Parts: sequence; structure tokens; C-alpha cells
Amino acid sequence: MATQLRQSQRRRQVLSRERIVAAAIELLDAAGEGALTVRALSERLATGSGAIYHHVGNMNELLQVAIDSVIADALAALPADGSGATRTPEEEIRAVALGLFDAVTKHPWLAAQLAVQLTRSPWGPVTVRVFESIGRPVRSLGVPQPDWFATTSALVHYILGATTQNAQTPHDGETPRNAVDRAEFLAAASKAWQDLDPADYPFVRAIAEQMRDHDDRRQFLTGIGLVLRGITTSYSSAEAGGTGRTT
Repeated sequence: MATQLRQSQRRRQVLSRERIVAAAIELLDAAGEGALTVRALSERLATGSGAIYHHVGNMNELLQVAIDSVIADALAALPADGSGATRTPEEEIRAVALGLFDAVTKHPWLAAQLAVQLTRSPWGPVTVRVFESIGRPVRSLGVPQPDWFATTSALVHYILGATTQNAQTPHDGETPRNAVDRAEFLAAASKAWQDLDPADYPFVRAIAEQMRDHDDRRQFLTGIGLVLRGITTSYSSAEAGGTGRTT
């Protein structure tokens, strides 16, 4: 009896909430949201469903915790510039944006979930964590308080929209799964653009080569830079004019 009790205690110690969340993320990374089932999780953890439910309420709750865990880790591991100097607000926003971009690249299932969190759960931990991480440096840029929400929302929507677009969802039969597939996919798209009627699509044909050779991460940072320049230029111009804000 004592031996069985010690074995049971060891199992409970090994099967922690953190281990369950880590296993859930592995399943999500491997095959998307549909792969996160009690059966699959039980097999991966070599345990029963009752032991899993002891630590998490249900699969939906576990999914929410997995999302928050990935985002928390991404924002906690923001890259430093190596100099030890304090980041400027613009550098902080770029770091947060890249942290989120890289998290979605590593965990493709996260893209759709972030959109759901933003629209359906604005009070949830993921939404408020992202808004806080972007909003603090926005405030430091000198944006007037009445414009904090609109300005931060614009940045958040660009960041999450761009990361979602660039996310490569596996097993969909159309989206490129690796660098070779991506190169072939972009080459085919570029060729299709180049074959368009020059009278109807002169601009699209002109940028066909650029589209084929573009780097997603660099393109993402270009967009962040454009938004930040718009923010700093707009509010510095408004301050110079004495209005303190733009419309």
C-alpha cells in the first residue's frame, strides 16, 4: 500500500500543469488545433484523461492557457541590442512586433487564435498582454492620451494582421511548407503576374520580380517602420502646430 501511494505521488508530481501545457503546444505545432484532444494528450503523456482534467478544466481552457504561454514566452524573450542601453520606444515596438512575428512563424496555429483573442476576448490575458506591450512605448512616443487607444490598436492590428498573413499553416495542400516550396510558390506567382496584360496591370507586372524575391520578415519590419514614421511625424507636426493631436 505504501509503495502504491509513493508511485501515485510521483506520478502527480511528474504530471504538472506546465508539462500538460507543453505537450499541448507540441500537438498544436505538429498538426494544428484539431490535434489537441484528450486522447492524443493522454497518449503523449502516458496518463489517463482523469489526471489531465485534474490539472486543466477542459480542452478549450487548455488551448487558452497554451496561447497565453506562447505569447508570454515570446514577449519575455525579446532580443536585446547587446549594448546594455535602454531601447527607444520605436526599438521596443519593433522588438515586440518581431517577438510576435517569430512566435507565429514557429507556431502557425497561433495566427488564427490571436485574431480570435483580439476580437472575442478583449478582456483576456493575451489581448491585454499584447496591448500593454505595445501601448507603453506608444505612450512614450508622445502620443496624446486621447489617441492612445486608436494608435495602439492600429499597430496591434497591423502586427497581428501581417503575422497572420505570413503564417504558413501546414497540411493545407496549398500553402508552402518549407523554403523550397516557398521559392517555387513565389516563382509561380511572379510568373503569373508577369504574364498579365501590361495595359491593364502595369504596376503589378513591374513589381513581380520584387514579390518573388521578397523576405517576409524584412517586409514586416518595413511595414512597422512606415506605421511608426506616420505616428511620429503626425504627432510631432501636430505639436509644432500647437494642436497636440491629429484627426
